[in-house]
Order: sequence, then C-alpha cells, then structure tokens
Amino acid sequence: MITFAAGPSKVYDALPTYLQDACDEGILSANHRSAKFMNLYQETEQLMREKLHMPEDYKLLFTSSATENWEIITQSIVEKASFHIYSGSFGKKWITFASHLNPGTGGLKLEANQTIDVPNLEIGEEFDVIGITQNETSNASQVRMEYLEEIREKFPEKLIAVDTTSSMAGINLKFELADIWYASVQKCFGLPAGLGILILSPKAIEQTVRKGERGRYNSLNFILENAEGFQTHYTPNVLGIYLMNRVLQDIPEIQFIDERLRERMLKLETCIAQTKAFKMLVDNEKARSTTVMGVSGSEEMISAVKKEAEKHGMQLGSGYGPLKPTSFRIANFPAITDAEMDKLIGFLSAY
Repeated sequence: MITFAAGPSKVYDALPTYLQDACDEGILSANHRSAKFMNLYQETEQLMREKLHMPEDYKLLFTSSATENWEIITQSIVEKASFHIYSGSFGKKWITFASHLNPGTGGLKLEANQTIDVPNLEIGEEFDVIGITQNETSNASQVRMEYLEEIREKFPEKLIAVDTTSSMAGINLKFELADIWYASVQKCFGLPAGLGILILSPKAIEQTVRKGERGRYNSLNFILENAEGFQTHYTPNVLGIYLMNRVLQDIPEIQFIDERLRERMLKLETCIAQTKAFKMLVDNEKARSTTVMGVSGSEEMISAVKKEAEKHGMQLGSGYGPLKPTSFRIANFPAITDAEMDKLIGFLSAY
C-alpha cells in the first residue's frame, strides 16, 4: 500500500538498509554522552548546512516533536508576547498553546486562500516574536518566502519563528529570513515519527540567554548548554538522529528537491483542475502549498474515491478537522517516487 497521507507519511525506500546498519554499528545502544553520539550530532548539523543550506551560525537542536517546540519557544524565548499569523488548525493550536503560557499572546487569522498583506500588517511593540505557520498541513496553504522577506524587512527588531513541519527538507527555505525554525521528521524527511528539530539564529540564542528561563526539563538554556558539546539535555531518540543523518547523506541538495516537487505539484494541480468531481482547497496559487495538496468534493464522492484508491493500492490522506468529511489530502513529499505520484495522478484523472 502506497500512502499519500500528509504525515506520518511514506518513509524512504532505503530505510530498511539504514535500520540494519544502525544495528550493525551499535547505534541502538549508543550512549548519548559518548564520542559516537557527539560525532553523529556534529555530522548531522553539518549535513543540514550542506544539504538544506542552514547558515553556518545557526544551531541545530533536537526535541521530541514540533509540538514540543511550541512550548519551548513561548517559555524560553518570548520576552513580552508572541504574535501569530496562521490560517488553519495547526497554527491555531500553536497560538492556543502560547496563550496558555502567556495571556498577552496575539494573532491574525487568515483564510486559506489569503496571502499576508504585509504593507498593512500592524504588529505592536508589545510583541517581540512573530510566529508564522509557513506550511499549514490541515488546509494545504503556504506562506511563500517572498512574504517572509517582506515581514523581515518591515519588523527587523522582532524575532521571527516559523513552523515548517510539512515543508522542511521539501522546499528551499531561506533560513536567514527568520530566527527560529522547527519541524518534525515524519513528513518531508521521510522518516518515522518521534523526532523534532529546532533551529536557532544567533539573535534567538542571545534573547534566550538574556531571558534566562530555567528549571524545566526542556528549558532552552539547558538544551543549548548541552548542544555546545554536541550532546542533548536528555536521552534522545538516537536512532531517529542516525536515520536523519543517513537521509541527509543520500538526498541531493535542497534546490534540486524543491524543483522536483514543484514540477510534480504542477502535474497534480493540472489533474485536479481537469476533473469534474474535485477542486483544490486553495484556489489562490500564491497561497497554495508545494508539499501538501488539499482536494475537496462532496462527502459521498470523497468517501468513495478513498475506498477505490485503496483497492488500487493507494492510501489518500483524510481531511483534517472540520474539513475531514469533504476533503482528502495528498502528500507531495520527497520519499514518494515520481512513479508513485504518476500512478495516483492517472487514477484521479478518471474523475
């Protein structure tokens, strides 16, 4: 069964080889204070620079999930309050988590088809961090890099935090446009769930140190102190880090992945546009995701096509939240092969 679910999604075909190598190399019992692990951490960070173009002075940290990063950012980095720009369920969850920790949290809710009107965007001095859900998995919307660039230019004094859970390792992110980036590995990294990634700029680290928040197991100052020696603050998912390392070794540089996914998404968009039964959830191409396609239709048709797809050996992702009965989602993640995507497009073109 080929899964096109939006996460956890298909893992890379080479994963069984990676897992066997992990067993053979003793990774499953490696001590996270050992030289073996510290070398693994250091090498993985360098691969993030080489393959995903993470800047030299940005720091890679490991957490349990993207969801944990919501809490870390608010408790350890935000000094005044954060202001969130979002369009869907996951962005709403982030602002909800932040509001529990900091009642001064504010935000702007966009429609899925709406882009950010940066010239008219007002964010007051009471906010020192801007949170942006760059790729909203629930409704297949996306904030393009050009809008991040405009926000960076307009609010140079504020930190920018970006949720790229379903786009990091899939599209070419311009890391210098923000200070805090985070993701999980079960989407574009093509790995099993259970590992979160947090990337910080020097400016974000400086503010973290200045705030000085400590006392929790995931206090960022504690995490950073351990990361200086390429260690983690608690026993990490060593296998997950090893698998991420192997994926980064084998994938091409991100600009080539980005180009491939954009070409493939264009074929998928053309297919959906030509069907009679379906339409894209996001009509505005400037707000549409490159890595997740949302497709809407009648509740009866959505149910029928998902069942029929399974008969053909393909699993479509369900819609999310209120969109579940009348939509399905298609992951356009790198681990899915071009042949597998072509098979799906051929199937959908009959509708």
